[in-house]
Amino acid sequence: MNRGSVLLLLIVGAAAVVVGAPFIGPVSLPFAVAFDPLGADSASRIFWQIRVPRVAAAFLGGAGLAVGGAVFQAVFRNPLATPYILGVAAGASFGVAAVARIGVGVVVLGLGLQSWSALAGALLAVSIVWLLTKIRPDAATSTLLLAGVSLNFFFSSLILFLQYTASFADAYRVLRWLMGGLGGVDLTSVAQMTPFVALGMAVIFAFGRELDLLATGSELAASRGVAVAGTRTTLFVATSVMVGGVVAACGPIGFVGMMSPHICRLLLGPGHRLLLPASAVFGGAFLVLCDTAARTMMAPAELPVGVITAFLGAPFFLWLLLRK
Repeated sequence: MNRGSVLLLLIVGAAAVVVGAPFIGPVSLPFAVAFDPLGADSASRIFWQIRVPRVAAAFLGGAGLAVGGAVFQAVFRNPLATPYILGVAAGASFGVAAVARIGVGVVVLGLGLQSWSALAGALLAVSIVWLLTKIRPDAATSTLLLAGVSLNFFFSSLILFLQYTASFADAYRVLRWLMGGLGGVDLTSVAQMTPFVALGMAVIFAFGRELDLLATGSELAASRGVAVAGTRTTLFVATSVMVGGVVAACGPIGFVGMMSPHICRLLLGPGHRLLLPASAVFGGAFLVLCDTAARTMMAPAELPVGVITAFLGAPFFLWLLLRK
């Protein structure tokens, strides 16, 4: 089967998951509710006001995390590189936790302060890594990865400090949010996340050729006409914007950005012109499936979706280590 057919199958499978997921849950819904978005009955409200926004947020979030993972794995030439390992998600999480701790609710340019604080935290984290590349232009990729890991611990310690100094109710709310979950998303959350994901993907998809060359090494990429420093900076910023928007809406959901690109790479090969859209489709469908499991496995109780992705991602992480 050629790569185009595999990508088409991924798209069809993802579409089936997205269409079917809103009908799955502890409350059975008739198929007719899909044609009644303005219905006043409880079934229509559950479908259109709760499940559809949740599925949309899961797909957008999974797609953004998967594409971000593919970018970092190519730029750092490391199969374990993800926005979480490099501290980008931790920076975004700190921004959101700080706003939640302060309790300020402000809307700027149509977006809540939580979204802007997540973006600021993600950009702060990636700026520190970028600054390291300027101070030490000869730094090895492993050095940059270790810098990202140290940033991850640093921002995590700041989040723990905010939790410790908060009231019990606020600390518990932050703890639940840090597990990653889609229980509180609505159409507003989806609308606020969409511009960040769309802008990030629009920029990243335009750099498919450059990512192919960067994955082979900076020297070869430079010899082929790639402005390595500028390209890296652009990709870092685009990925940070995208991940910041996802974290603000969904919380820090791990392992999606690591697993999805690897699975798609096994199916389609390393070329980023196919890998990027495939990762977006697969990552989105994967998170929709995980969230569907999270809200149905223990119904009427609900698991944070981050628990499901970690349960699946940790063995995958070990498999990657053994495979190398």
